[in-house]
Amino acid sequence: QVQLVESGGGLVQPGGSLRLSCAASGIIFNIYSMGWYRHAPGKQRELVANVTSSGSTNYADSVKGRFTISRNNAKKRVYLQSDSLKPEDTAVYYCSADHLRSGLGYWGQGTQVTVSS
Repeated sequence: QVQLVESGGGLVQPGGSLRLSCAASGIIFNIYSMGWYRHAPGKQRELVANVTSSGSTNYADSVKGRFTISRNNAKKRVYLQSDSLKPEDTAVYYCSADHLRSGLGYWGQGTQVTVSS
């Protein structure tokens, strides 16, 4: 059974930081591209950042320079360090795992991030 379990969300003031974590089980973690998406009310779900199995990273323009994605294959975890948070970063953040060659993909249940004073 595949599970992606996010943690680390919460309420933070503008300018603050959060570190999201996603723990994976049931997959061969090191062959999957891992990503973070977010879904804000009234908006479409969007890619925040992803990191491929080889370690290449990609970021949405809106978070470049503020967010950092990383992975620990030994621990089967992917992280999103979010700094200089803005109210517009408020959303439910989802962890994703994708294996492009097989077409397999999985989602976590999401963690709420609220940036407000």
